Amino acid sequence: MAVDDLSLGFGELTVMRHITVEVPRGSITALVGPSGSGKTTFLRSLNRMNDKVRGFWHQGSVRLDGRDIYGRDVDPLVLRRRVGMVFQRPNPFPMSIEDNVVAGVKAHRMVPRRQLRDVAETHLAQVGLWSAVSDRLHDSPFRLSGGQQQLLCLARALAVEPEVLLLDEPTSSLDPRSTEAVEELVRSVANGLTVIIVTHNLAQARRLSDYTMFFYEGRLVETGPTSQLFEHPSRPETARYLHGETAITSR
Repeated sequence: MAVDDLSLGFGELTVMRHITVEVPRGSITALVGPSGSGKTTFLRSLNRMNDKVRGFWHQGSVRLDGRDIYGRDVDPLVLRRRVGMVFQRPNPFPMSIEDNVVAGVKAHRMVPRRQLRDVAETHLAQVGLWSAVSDRLHDSPFRLSGGQQQLLCLARALAVEPEVLLLDEPTSSLDPRSTEAVEELVRSVANGLTVIIVTHNLAQARRLSDYTMFFYEGRLVETGPTSQLFEHPSRPETARYLHGETAITSR
């Protein structure tokens, strides 16, 4: 994905200004920065989830394989198949575990109905849930633990075979064991998938991502390989944030 001079806002409020950046294919990119710096708004702009919010506007472009996703000829539903998203809190649909996994597959008519069970098994196994739910596929997902629900949501997102996966603080409400399971899954799928993750956990960003973007007050202050950005930040705002200083002075 390539973002060119992107500004975003709602009504008279400008949330982000003049963002230009490229996300390498097949990489894991972490978005970090203080609360309110625009990370989630930026993330949601990458598959047009902000379109649903009253007063949303944008300037500039977001290109997927060279095509502006905000073009008039782009169907947002088709886009969201290519650019999937998993939210901060697990959000299973009010349907069975199996139906949750294949909901998008059915909506896009990706496979014949007789193959849906195989799709569910494949992706539940991919996220490590199959052994726990194989005998309860018709149960409610709300009987699963929080960590299992988030893995289910990941299975649902992966089932439609996206090219890009957006993760908005996917482990913030999970215990350490569930967090580890989600991180292992992200690493395992990243070889064939571009992953962009918002996280407030700097340790997570450092151990999980190939690249990191640091946002502050609606600006992309700095971006680069994660090891370089953490060890040798080029901007003082980045250094202060990474060192845990609460006051960040823009220059």
